[in-house]
Amino acid sequence: MSKLENKIEARHRNLFDVLNEQKYTVDYFQREYSWGEKHIEALVTDLTSAFLSEYTPGDKREQGEDYNNYYLGPFVVSSKDGKRSIIDGQQRLTSLTLFLIYLNNLQKELPFQEKIEPMIFSELRGSKSFNITVEERIPCLEGLFSQGEYVPDDSADESTRNMAERYQDIDKAFP
Repeated sequence: MSKLENKIEARHRNLFDVLNEQKYTVDYFQREYSWGEKHIEALVTDLTSAFLSEYTPGDKREQGEDYNNYYLGPFVVSSKDGKRSIIDGQQRLTSLTLFLIYLNNLQKELPFQEKIEPMIFSELRGSKSFNITVEERIPCLEGLFSQGEYVPDDSADESTRNMAERYQDIDKAFP
């Protein structure tokens, strides 16, 4: 094994760079998605506060590019056999994916649209797949993306049930 195969790189990247048409998986040994309502409320409140501290009424949409960044903490990803696996940051990346789905659904009612979808899923040869792919969670993500809701059945795993609940918490916490 060469030294480069175990190389650790730290880079400053924005959420678009991390999620836009990037594929990740969560290894089976990682813990379930377990964020609670208080975590989602804190995320939505922090992101809203960061935005509002920069925003001035009358700002044009493109001026948002000049706003200060919000630090989301580190994400640790391992790459093996061409697949990227989230080692640290699954809770935040999953929560941010739920938030992006929520924003994408919210903007459907607006006369203009931002390109949020490539941060949620990628498309190859006409087939869509979510950027964070865990097989058991796909029906939940599909339901949330297309209908804005998902009601898990009794066989749903803990992560899937929790994701559906946290999506509802985003709706309650969003200003």
